[in-house]
Amino acid sequence: MTDQELIAKSVQYRKNILKYIVGAKAGHTGGSLSCIDILNVLYNEVLNVSPENFTSPDRDRYIQSKGHCVEALFVTLADAGFFPESDLETLCKYQSHYIGHPTKKVHGVEQNTGALGHGLPIAVGTALAAKMDDKNFKVYTLLGDGELPEGSNWEAALTAAHYKLDNLCAIIDNNKLQITGTNAEVCNTDPLDGKFESFGWAVREVDGHDVKALKEVFAAMPFEPGKPNLVIAHTIKGKGVSFMENSVKWHHGVPNAEQYEVALGELSPPSPLKGE
Repeated sequence: MTDQELIAKSVQYRKNILKYIVGAKAGHTGGSLSCIDILNVLYNEVLNVSPENFTSPDRDRYIQSKGHCVEALFVTLADAGFFPESDLETLCKYQSHYIGHPTKKVHGVEQNTGALGHGLPIAVGTALAAKMDDKNFKVYTLLGDGELPEGSNWEAALTAAHYKLDNLCAIIDNNKLQITGTNAEVCNTDPLDGKFESFGWAVREVDGHDVKALKEVFAAMPFEPGKPNLVIAHTIKGKGVSFMENSVKWHHGVPNAEQYEVALGELSPPSPLKGE
């Protein structure tokens, strides 16, 4: 898939995220928009996982630790063919499996997540199992920067380095905001690079909205043999919709009809004139 095709897919994913959040009357809008380019590149360029091989012990694993941004995961899985996109019309509806956090009742979801600080420990255990079984699959997990104060993350980080899990990649959606304010105000975890390096990780930083840069950084794994990989993806909460960008109020929020139309308009710029 070309970079332009990936960019176009990200635009459609953002539209779908908003569509289903509006339909559900609930959703973590800002964080889903900030991480969707990462999921786009993972599922369309990086991961060896598909509806056909999802039961294979050799598939790659993706675990979404920031489970509250499940809308981004659901629209990506639907596009990958794990289930019909029309299923998302039941998002957050009575008796639907498509609820506000990932559940293994949905085809394509590896783990139930959403209790923050759990995704990295699960990913570490899965990557360790791969090493013990001489398997070549890789394990990827996406963390929100606001969940990093959870102590279980740092126990897992220490363990990953101890066991030299260079088949593991943790990605931080570093949009610098959480539900009650900036990370710096609520619980400062900077400098993330220095902290993880001191725990024995190999660290790379990337623009989390640049699909070409994301492809390149994932292709470079392992960054250092024998070390777990950390990608700090610098992102913008609410990316793509001007009135949502870098706004704490859109951590969780549902656009009204007028806001929804404005957002779709911003995500659908006019086509260039002929000859341009």
